[in-house]
Amino acid sequence: MVFLGVLSFCIQLQGQNYLAEEFWKSEFESLGTFSSPRLADLNRDGTMDIVLGAGRKEFTACDTAVIALDGRTGAVLWHVAARDQIFGSAAMMDVNDDQVPDIFIGGRSAELIAINGENGMIIWRFLPNENVATVRELGWYNFYNPQFVPDQNNDGIAELLVSNGGDVLAAPYDTARATGHLVVIDPTNGEVLAKAPAPDQHEIYTSVVTADINGTGDPDIIFGTGGETTPGNLYRTTLSAVIEQDLSNAMVLATGGEKGFIAPAVLADLNGDDILDIVANSVDGRMLAFNGKNGIPIWGGLIPGTEVYSSLAVAEMTGDTTPDFFGNFAIGTWPDLNAVRPLLVDGKSGTLIFSDSIGFYQMSSAVLGDFNDDGYNDAMLSVNFFMPNELGHKTIHNTLLIYDFQKGGKYAIVAPQIGSSVSSTPWVGDMDQDGKMDIIYCQMTTPNKVYTYDGFRVIRLSTDINLSTSIPWGAYMGSNYDGIYEHSRK
Repeated sequence: MVFLGVLSFCIQLQGQNYLAEEFWKSEFESLGTFSSPRLADLNRDGTMDIVLGAGRKEFTACDTAVIALDGRTGAVLWHVAARDQIFGSAAMMDVNDDQVPDIFIGGRSAELIAINGENGMIIWRFLPNENVATVRELGWYNFYNPQFVPDQNNDGIAELLVSNGGDVLAAPYDTARATGHLVVIDPTNGEVLAKAPAPDQHEIYTSVVTADINGTGDPDIIFGTGGETTPGNLYRTTLSAVIEQDLSNAMVLATGGEKGFIAPAVLADLNGDDILDIVANSVDGRMLAFNGKNGIPIWGGLIPGTEVYSSLAVAEMTGDTTPDFFGNFAIGTWPDLNAVRPLLVDGKSGTLIFSDSIGFYQMSSAVLGDFNDDGYNDAMLSVNFFMPNELGHKTIHNTLLIYDFQKGGKYAIVAPQIGSSVSSTPWVGDMDQDGKMDIIYCQMTTPNKVYTYDGFRVIRLSTDINLSTSIPWGAYMGSNYDGIYEHSRK
């Protein structure tokens, strides 16, 4: 079905002058990506380079499962193999003291890899000698996006905190799912320091978010359980509880009814008390906010007829100093998810102040910043839609759509291309310190299928948009990749 929003959007694309142009494009055959790009200067040339995960169909090994691209040219700097898809997005920290960030990235079948950022050499690989079947028998499943927590083994290096769970072979409505875990790992050698089961014994799909919210010295950890068809909860626990491998006293912030929590939460100060508050989407179509000091609900609302698998983007969008929340909801019920419902919620009141229906569903998040150099924050979202090709055949196209909340319009920042994006959130910032905005984004290249591994491209866009201030939310899970709104940091 082609929705009215798709038709309206296509008309707006015709005859447009685009604000961004292609700087380079790097294409990969017989591969796909669900990963969001992460950037760091790996080759020390003054321009940030790109790292992302890739792969083929589930349970299929791939020799190009983690890729580093030269930010100047798009050429491959190095690539790493894996036994299954690497769908996660990288965490970065220099653990070998060479002044170049090293890469920590996960995916299916217990793939978690530490990679030397400078040369692509493996530092360690989780369960390196086991195959897909064996890791499942050992009770290890998908690794999601890791975060860093304070040193626990007194070697002076922060540890890796990551969630593990999600059995892709489980039947959709089978509630007897494998229990998910929160895991603390030594980033220098891959040693498991702690493995704590979910307090409700349910599966885990969420990436963790962590911060010392109340300044106790014991960081809080926010995570969810449950899935598309199985119940779960949104929890708040502590690092010490994970180290003790006992989450039984975790605070239940919310329950998911017949569904769970998949998208990672975000942290931002909503009430001006200099304490980070917690905002999360539940699969059943709710956006929920909780006081970081005590966990008491601040506001929350249901968008009827929707489900949510994507995280939030955070910035001041409505003219006051309270951060607001841009979400990408799906219209429908899994697995029949149809159009995208982008929406904006006022962070102070929880009021829905904007909603749209456009394109067909994908799970990436928006990025927020000033995309037209007018001094106000806008939203940018990767959008899939149908357009006729030169022969008049309906084909899948993808572009980056800007929502201008100051002027009340929407427009594409770059010309549409044949292809789609499933879950890859763009990156926005200044790659080469020239004061102008750069954009990195990914597209699958198949014209008539979305969930495919028949090729993808990575594109760098250049613009003349001035970056007089920092991008408030420039990547998946924020500009610092940790789910914390920077302007809310103490």
